[in-house]
Amino acid sequence: MEFGLSSEQTLLQDSVNRFVADNAPLDVVRKIAKGGETDAGTWQGLAELGIPGLMIPEASGGVGLSVVDAAIVAECLGYHVTPSPFISSAVIAPVALIEAGGHDDLLGAIATGRRRIGVAFSEAIGARADAGISASGDKISGKSLFVMDSDADDYLVASGEGHLYLVPAGAAKRSKLTTIDNTRSTCELVFDNARAQLVSDDISVFNKALDAGRVVLAADTLGAAQNMIDQAVAYARERVQFGRPIATFQAVKHMCAEMAADLEPCRAFIWYASYALGNIPEEARLTACHAKAHLAEVGKGIAKTATEVHGGMGFTDLLGLHFWFKRIGFNRQMLGAPELVREEAARIQGLAA
Repeated sequence: MEFGLSSEQTLLQDSVNRFVADNAPLDVVRKIAKGGETDAGTWQGLAELGIPGLMIPEASGGVGLSVVDAAIVAECLGYHVTPSPFISSAVIAPVALIEAGGHDDLLGAIATGRRRIGVAFSEAIGARADAGISASGDKISGKSLFVMDSDADDYLVASGEGHLYLVPAGAAKRSKLTTIDNTRSTCELVFDNARAQLVSDDISVFNKALDAGRVVLAADTLGAAQNMIDQAVAYARERVQFGRPIATFQAVKHMCAEMAADLEPCRAFIWYASYALGNIPEEARLTACHAKAHLAEVGKGIAKTATEVHGGMGFTDLLGLHFWFKRIGFNRQMLGAPELVREEAARIQGLAA
């Protein structure tokens, strides 16, 4: 059995990589991270490639592809630390809206990039003492922290029970938050009897959207970690110490080899986890949890080691290595830290109450 990307998927990968390399190089990433620009231009360019509608059915104006294809795109975006609302607007929101049904017009607007949907799932995953969302009829109140996409037109908000609501951005008090990853925008939403449209009160809809988000976040980490390895190897070949490149030192060779050995199996892991979401429902949730937790740990180790290979230069803004380091750190915590996700995996297997 051949287990790899199809020719169409390879073409998709090449197209996204080419576009991002040409239109969102590190100089553009720096400007967006510093607040000098927004990710709107990059997102519009990706929309012209059909990326926002990647998982939306053709009948609703999308491309009609799968989570596997979304993971391929996420790996490319992570490799280039591309600022975009891909995970929230092109993955989590479409999965939830498709599973809930009856949102063809909104899906069509998402597919063209005309509408951006932010995601406020934090309070359903692990509510904080000073936050939480409660609903009464068609009104919601409360606060949600670390909401994905501070520039969204609407938000998909999860209550503590996993019920999903669609709320216009104007119905909430929105405040931008600062995280370690300035290539991604996050915010705090405060609702005070805000009018909301119930999307679904079925916990399975929330779970499927969450699982897709976790797998695609893990794929983003995969791309970011691969880039850090590539940068470390290239630097080791160029950096001369004691009259020879540091790549010839056994210790540096071992560091690079260990990073590559740790990351390579993760690619198949991501492909399998994303495939399971659409084809092996009995394994989907558990595999999504394992993929998210494992890539968080592997990514953290690679970020640390790749920075060490660069020595003091690794901490400077000149190289920009910190953008990938922070991207991996952000992905580690978003939608559940490894400890929380492993506990969830234990509950799925009946190993914890």
